[in-house]
Amino acid sequence: MSTAALLARARLLDRDLAPGEPLAETVIRPLAAAVAEAATRPDPEAGAEPEVAETGSPAERLWELAKDATRLRALPGAPDGLIEATAALQHLACLFAEDAESMAARIEELAGLQGGLETRIDVAADGPYLVTNATKITNWLGEPIQTFPQMALCRCGASTVKPLCDGSHARIGFKGDKDPARVPDRQESYEGVQVTVLDNRGICAHSGFCTDRLPTVFRVGEEPFVAPSGGRADEIVRAVRACPSGALGQAIDGRTAPAPRREPAIEVSKDGPYRITGGIPLDGDASREHYSLCRCGQSRNKPICSGMHYHVGFADPPLSEDPTLFEWAGGLPALTRMTRIFYEKYVPHDDLLGPLFARMSPDHPQRVAAWLAETFGGPKLYTEQYGGYDHMVAEHAGKALTEQWRSRWAQLISRAADDAGLPTDPEFRAAFAAYVEWGSRIAVENSQPGATPPPHMPVPQWWWVCEARPGSRVSALAPPVERTEVRLPASDEPVGFADHIKPLFRAMDRRSMSFVFDLWSHDDVVRHADAILARLRKGSMPCDGAWPAEHVDLFARWVAEGHAP
Repeated sequence: MSTAALLARARLLDRDLAPGEPLAETVIRPLAAAVAEAATRPDPEAGAEPEVAETGSPAERLWELAKDATRLRALPGAPDGLIEATAALQHLACLFAEDAESMAARIEELAGLQGGLETRIDVAADGPYLVTNATKITNWLGEPIQTFPQMALCRCGASTVKPLCDGSHARIGFKGDKDPARVPDRQESYEGVQVTVLDNRGICAHSGFCTDRLPTVFRVGEEPFVAPSGGRADEIVRAVRACPSGALGQAIDGRTAPAPRREPAIEVSKDGPYRITGGIPLDGDASREHYSLCRCGQSRNKPICSGMHYHVGFADPPLSEDPTLFEWAGGLPALTRMTRIFYEKYVPHDDLLGPLFARMSPDHPQRVAAWLAETFGGPKLYTEQYGGYDHMVAEHAGKALTEQWRSRWAQLISRAADDAGLPTDPEFRAAFAAYVEWGSRIAVENSQPGATPPPHMPVPQWWWVCEARPGSRVSALAPPVERTEVRLPASDEPVGFADHIKPLFRAMDRRSMSFVFDLWSHDDVVRHADAILARLRKGSMPCDGAWPAEHVDLFARWVAEGHAP
């Protein structure tokens, strides 16, 4: 099987699949480029495109084509175009699987076909990141993204199926060159009393983890940028370890501290770069344990992120209008950051909690973060990885926890939430504090001698307190919200909900009433029309100021005319 034969089969298959040339940009284009490249080599037959004739349904042929492409990709010296096309074929073939079990079987078979290849990331010239045999990719919330043995991740910023590549780089003429005016790749050394901080501005992604959390050491707009004497050694070590780009390092007594050892993983950060950990080789270079790769396509130091996503306004889709506590908190990374700060900074120096947690397992912070993630509406990480509710109850059984321990735990976890940068809006903190109080008191109760907690319960699910959600009220510090102009109907024009009434209610009005009914739902507003009208006339709705008289009259007219949709 040759690349030319794959191309011929892909073209034939493309005509038989759904309308719209689904293989044109992601399979046929890169295969054609690979064939053209092969035609320039000494063996001209390598680029010849044979005649093919195939039988079977399009779905069956797609699966066979994906397997053959994977076999060819697994050979030494596979060109970028073949690898990119293989990634697309694997993805499509798995999507065509009949069910989740069949998809898992296909992924396992494809993984076996290229199992001899190392886990690595290669940067295609003016194209995507070619990710081989990576098994852990998560979004910015820590939720897993489905992986395939061969993947092509967007780096031009224009894909409509992010993080996967859809071939947009070819359409927009993306170039992967470095900017000659980029910040030099040079390491500076800042010596302190206890710790020497190493800093390379040339590879900094400007995530702000250091400046936001330790501004007395990492100083925005000041020179020198790093002042090691501005913080405690443990705080500096923690900030350096949190740096996702690898720009920061540290030396103690003249010896460079080793990077943390983590499992290979890729995080698709929110509105920012891919954050790589675990030493995944980049273009064969395995010297970095962690680094950040540009995802917006505008970095001056491609493929390394230079922070340009901030300046160009690169943004992922926003949160849903009804985010969970897990989403609003920042997901598993934010909760893990909080629990690590709690158990590394506060617990060891506390006279009450220090002895209590002296023998905790090394992964205890991750376990607590997984519990909180699941409790706050995230993925069922604690249930799937650590044993769920029964395991948590067993962890506390017989420990006879006291109110003093509980109270100190609740106090310090709140401080850790501040240090970790969890949201500080009243709505989130009310829900967070409510769970900390409830959960810690349940733990004390379950830990008493002779306690018999109900068995086999699910992990509890926590929610916004009294349905008070971010945006459901008008902040006293927020600038005035200007109302959008509403088109008033003519006197002889029927009043309709969609055209005239729904536009009267802003998104914030809808959120503020979501715990009762939906102001953008015709049926809900009809059901409560009389009560709404009464409050509109009194000026008590909306809460930030009465409607103009003509808007109240319009609503009253809609009610009188029979609530037209």
